[in-house]
Amino acid sequence: MVRADLHVHTTVSDGELDPEAVPAAARQAGLDAVAITDHDRLQPDLDDPVVRRDGLMVVHGIELRVDAGSQRVDLLGYGLEPTADLEAACERIQRDRIERARTIVECVEDRLGAALGVDFHPGVGRPHVARAIAESDADLGYQEAFETLIGDDDPCFVAREIPDFETGRRLLEEAAAFVGLAHPLRYRDPDHALELTAELDAVELAYPYDHDADLGRVRRAIDRHGLLATGGSDAHGRRLGITGLDAEAFERVRKRLPHPAVE
Repeated sequence: MVRADLHVHTTVSDGELDPEAVPAAARQAGLDAVAITDHDRLQPDLDDPVVRRDGLMVVHGIELRVDAGSQRVDLLGYGLEPTADLEAACERIQRDRIERARTIVECVEDRLGAALGVDFHPGVGRPHVARAIAESDADLGYQEAFETLIGDDDPCFVAREIPDFETGRRLLEEAAAFVGLAHPLRYRDPDHALELTAELDAVELAYPYDHDADLGRVRRAIDRHGLLATGGSDAHGRRLGITGLDAEAFERVRKRLPHPAVE
């Protein structure tokens, strides 16, 4: 039974769930713990690395995209005490995100002849654009927008400026209790992604892949490098706990986190 969902997005980046609504959504899913891991953004209302709210353990996390050379991957930092360097890096990334979103929207509007009501706020990403496309008069759904217009290598795709792997790892190591690789089997080259875990503390084992995933490859990396196994649903909607860690697996993670503050 899933007791901890350690990969949750909120409206601080491109999720649909307000951070204040996370405890209620977690209770509905029967969870004991969640990690809020918004894209390239720190949580403005989490003053401690781990807090307890309404009986729920909430971990301050982040999902940071980095350039690993042959491909881009996502790092997950957990139990954050943000440093000035990490804060500055996130601010730079958010400025780039906004400019990128503007360029994507201009391209989409030109191709579709439809106006999109996108709010260019910090945290804006392609899901915001896809939702705006689905709500427009363009007769194009959310997933179809990704598949035909704004997905990687599609006509309106724009790459972001992001830190390299070593810089991103260092930024997170200085600020987090531990750092892991997100969804290793989603990348174009999973073997290369898993090789990177030799320099990390953890890797995401439980994940709702949309294809048959050979988790044995991930388990071998865990054994080879002595990694902590994390897991979560990568929730962007309002439903949490689709996958994650059971009580025994989360206990191993909990031991690596600071003691939660009570709010």
